[in-house]
Amino acid sequence: MRSNLKKLLDDRGISIRKFAEDTGLQFETLRRMYNDDTKQYNKQMIAKVCEELNVEISELLILEDA
Repeated sequence: MRSNLKKLLDDRGISIRKFAEDTGLQFETLRRMYNDDTKQYNKQMIAKVCEELNVEISELLILEDA
């Protein structure tokens, strides 16, 4: 599984810092997700990101073949 947050934010011209400010989510948590370094995903954070970007979970987290 990989995070697609970088593409979603880049396509919208939104910086991670601005997104953190707008959502109230921690910058460092979003930075790890943006750089696809997240080991575990918090379901409340995923829900907030999807809600704010108006995307489905499958658009945010991409399943890849093992």
